[in-house]
Amino acid sequence: MLLYDVAAASAALGATTSRLAKREILVDLLGRTPPDDIEVVVAYLSGELRQRRTGVGWATLGTLPEPADAASLTVAEVDTDFEHLSRLAGSGSVASRAGAVRRLFARATAPEQRMLRGLVSGDLRQGALDAAMLDALAAASGVPLAAVRRAAMLRGSTGPVAVAALTEGAVAVEAFGLTVGQPVRPMLAASAPDVDAALEKAGLPASLDVKLDGIRIQVHQSGAEVHIFTRSLDEITARLPEVCAVARSLARESLILDGEVMTLDHDGRPRPFQETASRTATLVGPDAAMAAPGVLAPFFFDVLHVDGVDLIDLPLAERLRRLDEVVPAGHRIARLATDEPHAARRFFAEAVSAGQEGVVVKALAAPYDAGRRGSAWVKVKPRHTLDLVVLAVEWGSGRRQGWLSNIHLGARDPQTGGFVMLGKTFKGMTDEMLAWQTGRFLDLEESRAGHVVRLRPVQVVEIAFDGLQRSTRYPGGLALRFARVVRYRGDKTAAEADTIETVRGLAAPS
Repeated sequence: MLLYDVAAASAALGATTSRLAKREILVDLLGRTPPDDIEVVVAYLSGELRQRRTGVGWATLGTLPEPADAASLTVAEVDTDFEHLSRLAGSGSVASRAGAVRRLFARATAPEQRMLRGLVSGDLRQGALDAAMLDALAAASGVPLAAVRRAAMLRGSTGPVAVAALTEGAVAVEAFGLTVGQPVRPMLAASAPDVDAALEKAGLPASLDVKLDGIRIQVHQSGAEVHIFTRSLDEITARLPEVCAVARSLARESLILDGEVMTLDHDGRPRPFQETASRTATLVGPDAAMAAPGVLAPFFFDVLHVDGVDLIDLPLAERLRRLDEVVPAGHRIARLATDEPHAARRFFAEAVSAGQEGVVVKALAAPYDAGRRGSAWVKVKPRHTLDLVVLAVEWGSGRRQGWLSNIHLGARDPQTGGFVMLGKTFKGMTDEMLAWQTGRFLDLEESRAGHVVRLRPVQVVEIAFDGLQRSTRYPGGLALRFARVVRYRGDKTAAEADTIETVRGLAAPS
């Protein structure tokens, strides 16, 4: 298949906000895609390359050759070129990569160049991400959406499921299951402003987990072999020997565990989040290179598989019973099972007093709904926080002269694939953070207007705020009150930022 056909579909997706129209565009292209190209086409129209890292930076994309007059590139050729780029390393690789990128883009027409730039930069603005693709796959293949969605969650990727659905149908899709060593998309938590609101969503009785300020991990163990994955399904096994040792010490035939890892000092007290993030290489920020003198320790809150038996469809209450059998108390996250709201509120207060982030309220009857963010898990923090995307930044003045300071904050809009601005802030920034973000944001620069530098919307930042207020200044109708930076999130992509619907849900009724 020609890349031009995919680029045309991508442009059409970006030109409409209609969910039905997007599905029709995707269904039409999927129906014309040869079997050998399905996995690549699905990845591109989901807004990503199959290669997680290519080494191609924004500087390389800033000086590209003139576009070709006629379409000649095939999808397979492009995928092969990016695979080659991802494997370049060592002396001379920078020059080799730049030359390969120029040769690839020289063969691409203008629409193809736009799509390729968006794929490389993670900024393909077409409003057709994974959820829309799953919907279209179900429609194109005739396989029930629930089956397609479940298979993609268990496989951790949509591409292989798309190949099965479009070439073999429902039987092949339903064959996807848990596989030790193959990461599962993690179950996600919704947010609530307080414990009572969380209990209303999850229901009683409920289980409350202490929410640690660590890094989400998924641990797969089969005999002596251990694999550890992040919430974004990147493998980080080699960076966590302490966690591998704990997994092997459990002496099970096979396990899949869900949990958090955090750095502790030699007295067992938690170290700052930045130290854990630097050890797991998920941090993007001024503390990325800081030393982490403590010990990494895992704490588990769920188990999906034990000794050849899948537990993912069992109620949480049963999974927790099995977790207690498998993992010693010293490596389990503290929790409370209760049907009393006052006990839940007290548990939350105790967790916060102990310096933890808050709690996660969980429905005891719920299965593990991989990759979904529903009402079965609801997180509660003592302050309001959102993961937003930096859309632009302003040059500072006075003491901050010469630094990029005041950041413009946006929530993700799944309907359009864009972002809705909610306000600005320069609060909470240390000198180290200002120095780091000046370099980072200059690398992300798209254009300038006076003292404002507009950015590619890829950098996620965690923002604390005191509330929301109605605003006619911003298109979403809401603005953050007293917003301040908590930390930059290197472990999240812009596609994982909080949505404008989440923000509206936190707003008080008019």
